[in-house]
Amino acid sequence: MSESRTTARPTTTPASRGDDWATTTADTIERVIGSVRSKTADPLDKLARGVVYGLLAAFLGFAVLVLTLIMVVRGLVIALDLVWQPEVWPVYLVLGGIFVLAGLFLWRKRTAKTVKV
Repeated sequence: MSESRTTARPTTTPASRGDDWATTTADTIERVIGSVRSKTADPLDKLARGVVYGLLAAFLGFAVLVLTLIMVVRGLVIALDLVWQPEVWPVYLVLGGIFVLAGLFLWRKRTAKTVKV
């Protein structure tokens, strides 16, 4: 019984030579893709989030505004019923006057657009 002994020959691989081109190439590709993503997808992601949250806030704000106006009208109708006749037109007159005055105030605060020719 003789044992055969094999001796391992030293092999030269790219890793042993110090230039691991596969790792370098993968790192370069990952760095380039990360750079492109940080310049394109990340800003678009922030923009999309801003649009979605802005629309959500606008819808909720509009709903709160409508419900608040309904509560004000109802409250004024109930208060007017206690001191005067049960009618709605005086409440509409008061709120209409308030909105007209607010509109006139905002109309005066607008800036005129100048057209350059």
